[in-house]
Amino acid sequence: MQLEALAVRLRPRTPLEAADLGVRLCQSTARSVYSCYAIVAVPLMILALASYEIAPWLPGLVIWWAKPWLDRTILFVLSRAAFGIATAPGDVWRAQRAVWWRQFPFTWTVRRLSPWRALTEPVYQLEGFSILKARDRIRRIRGRVAGSALLMTSVFSLAEIALSIAIFSLVFWLAPIGRAPEFQELVAGEAPLFVMLSMPIGYAITVLFLEPFYVATGFGMYLNRRAELEGWDIEQEFRRAFAD
Repeated sequence: MQLEALAVRLRPRTPLEAADLGVRLCQSTARSVYSCYAIVAVPLMILALASYEIAPWLPGLVIWWAKPWLDRTILFVLSRAAFGIATAPGDVWRAQRAVWWRQFPFTWTVRRLSPWRALTEPVYQLEGFSILKARDRIRRIRGRVAGSALLMTSVFSLAEIALSIAIFSLVFWLAPIGRAPEFQELVAGEAPLFVMLSMPIGYAITVLFLEPFYVATGFGMYLNRRAELEGWDIEQEFRRAFAD
């Protein structure tokens, strides 16, 4: 780790302050994050929405299940941004083997069920630990911030639900007077197709918007935890002092 190249100023932070650091990093590199994220997320969500013909509940399940895999692209961009490196979609494409295909079965199975995945994903993706050898490292990184990481997952899950419902409610708010779909039609699946599709579309839009910030909170806590374990903040201050 070349700390002299790190663009993020490290100092002792609480887990929630570290999560805020990640959010600010995501905000400052939003153009790179969303442009790179879109090249994988948009095609996958279009395919997920197409599965509505198989079963109405399938699009939402596919999008939800794919999130750990989508997170890898976001984390790739954020990890480069932490060193002041801008990322374009072409950079992701050239690194696709490491970003998209490495640990592919593990990402789509075990990682989906991890409530701390935003915090621990950098261990697998950035540190290069194998699945079998990462257990001790994961335990150290998770340490005393596991509760905060679980809290972030819960908060973003609730935010997803709230935002998805808000987007879906536009169908009722914008419908002409007397043309709003009835609740019984929705339950029975007899509402017009565009109304039924608005539910998974709303969820897809929500994931497109919120997921980068969720990944960023975990990455911020990960950086803070490594600074605690390895004294990064102290070394960084010494480097700055002697550079001056």
